[in-house]
Amino acid sequence: MGAVFRTIPMEIPTLDKLTMSPVIHEFTQRPRGLVLVTGPTGSGKSTTLAAMVEEINRTQRTHIVTIEDPVEFLFNNKLSIVTQREVGADTESFGTALRHVLRQDPDVILIGEMRDLETIATAVSAAETGHLVFATLHTTSAAQTVERIIDVFPPHQQEQIRSQLSNVLEGIVCQTLLPNLDGRGRSCAQEILVCTAAIRTLIRDSKAHQITSVIQASAKYGMQTLDQALKTLVLQRKVSLEEAVKKASNPEDFKALVAMQ
Repeated sequence: MGAVFRTIPMEIPTLDKLTMSPVIHEFTQRPRGLVLVTGPTGSGKSTTLAAMVEEINRTQRTHIVTIEDPVEFLFNNKLSIVTQREVGADTESFGTALRHVLRQDPDVILIGEMRDLETIATAVSAAETGHLVFATLHTTSAAQTVERIIDVFPPHQQEQIRSQLSNVLEGIVCQTLLPNLDGRGRSCAQEILVCTAAIRTLIRDSKAHQITSVIQASAKYGMQTLDQALKTLVLQRKVSLEEAVKKASNPEDFKALVAMQ
């Protein structure tokens, strides 16, 4: 028998404490749409999402509903009212909970994980009808995230979901954690996609494979690829080159990118 234990702090960290990009703050101010935080298990997705929801809780008068499996962070009502639901205890599935949640007049919805077609379709519809929806997926890049969502649907529905997704998607944050060079704690490297007109066109035209190239050239919008984020951490001497190479999307190209400095 084996077990993994994770310590969950009683106090939800702020986005500033997590040193998140200003773009992450901006995502919390969107009136509607879909924001995705992705990454492998143990990459800090729940912490990032909790910090984003808490930012809304502290600064906006809204009704926030979370659907989680399990509930990790406990929110106290501040300017917002926060209702938390746990899969297994309060509802049988994410999809079932989401259908019922839409009848409770939420402004903001947090979905712990978009696991199946029903949940994804309902989340997209919720974003279309004026809700701000946050959710997670186990993907490692923005392009892969878009492709994963589209591929969940049967071929005859994919054109429709591409159109819907291109309209409602606001941003994608793909993250991973690396041990700090000083041996204390970990740093978070994030690929950030902001849904500009160019990105929406790529999604609509089934050209998700070109998304990474657009991100690379769109720093003025706050975008960055994972490798660009890793490079910054290495140059700031926060993480070692060896650890960064392990996480890079293309290790050899990444080494060359860092060597150019």
